[in-house]
Amino acid sequence: MARPAGPSADMPALEIRDLHAWYGESHILHGVSLDVPRGQVVTLLGRNGAGRTTTLRSVLGLVGARRGSIRVNGTETIALPPHRIAHLGVGYCPEERGIFAALSAEENLRLPPRLAAGRGPALGEREIYAMFPNLAERRASPGTRLSGGEQQMLAVARILRTGADLLLLDEISEGLAPVIVQALARTITALKRQGYTILMVEQNFRFAAPLADHFHVIEHGRVVASFPASELPAQQAVLDELLSV
Repeated sequence: MARPAGPSADMPALEIRDLHAWYGESHILHGVSLDVPRGQVVTLLGRNGAGRTTTLRSVLGLVGARRGSIRVNGTETIALPPHRIAHLGVGYCPEERGIFAALSAEENLRLPPRLAAGRGPALGEREIYAMFPNLAERRASPGTRLSGGEQQMLAVARILRTGADLLLLDEISEGLAPVIVQALARTITALKRQGYTILMVEQNFRFAAPLADHFHVIEHGRVVASFPASELPAQQAVLDELLSV
């Protein structure tokens, strides 16, 4: 059966409008609005606790309550459960990575199902191991035996295998050795060339700066600054103040 026609090229892969989110009675997001254009890398900057991770989790429906509009490839998802949102082609790599310690690297990789409605190509194991040669060498190792960098590579590889083409990446460079961070940067660059759309939260500005097409700064649950990568030098003073760099 042929795939249904995809969305138009000028339609953002992700549109967020007036998004509010709560954990219990705690009101975390206060009217977040932003677009993630198809095939681009967009980075959310901000201090810890600003609401960046909550924004990612809200896109996948992993918060207690949401209000507003979140459209994935033109489909409104604000009332959908997480599994329905995932099947629209959304993959989430959480900060804690979610590697199962009792399973081997290969078993972890094969665990998530492929997305029937994912618009991206579900990468096969051969392609994934070519992209992450460390995982090929450690495919039989239990999750507990993998280094932090290898666990992060596995977490990213796992969502690529599902066929998701909108990737939500939360602090993937945190706590990793510079050589691993450089490898992850090359991976993101390669994924962008292949047409993937990426929304990432990053504290490591040096990692994010050369990768992103657009930046949004979140403070106290609100977007307080937005600018394309071309304006980064002119915005440096603003960033220093907002991020306390």
